[in-house]
Amino acid sequence: MIQLALDRMNMDEAIEMARTVESSIDWIEVGTSLIKEFGMNSVKQMSAHFPDKKIVADMKTIDNAAYEMELCFQNGADIATVMGAASDVTIQACLEKAREYKKQIMIDLLNVSDTRLEQLQIYDQAIFCEHVSKDSQENGGQALIHMRQHAGSMRAAAGGITLTSLPAMIADRLDVLIIGSAITKAKQPAHAARRFKEAINIKKDVNSL
Repeated sequence: MIQLALDRMNMDEAIEMARTVESSIDWIEVGTSLIKEFGMNSVKQMSAHFPDKKIVADMKTIDNAAYEMELCFQNGADIATVMGAASDVTIQACLEKAREYKKQIMIDLLNVSDTRLEQLQIYDQAIFCEHVSKDSQENGGQALIHMRQHAGSMRAAAGGITLTSLPAMIADRLDVLIIGSAITKAKQPAHAARRFKEAINIKKDVNSL
């Protein structure tokens, strides 16, 4: 599935972008910058405009978990993110709120060591997301080099994914590809999103043979 990451724009731009590429994406991420600038109204608006899409609130929660998760789920989020570096108490609180609302959490593995990842294996109901940060990308970093194995219910990746790096992501049999700038900053976002979707569908067809 393709998760469209919407960041560093206003809400009208975010809604219009999602509308432009709607037919080629599966999940819509209300990015951290949108939530910080526009609050929970950003999640509420996106949910209202796209009731048939899963809405991901990229909270990057690291504390105050029950309160933040409740805000997300009450305002229409289907999935909310928590940092893998957070305490086990925090992650457990996120999971409990997700169960209460019949929603999901995504554990962001940004800067999570292999040792910590091993400890996170107990949260096998969560979606696990490998993540290369925006700061790393903008300072000469690369997109994901490899995916680590884990026990998450689903596996996702985020961070500089392009059509060039897509085959490696597909080869890792990921469930969710989180794509931002390669679509949102393209000259023709709808065309770019369609190319990503077509490439993924071709791989699915090959694997089904």
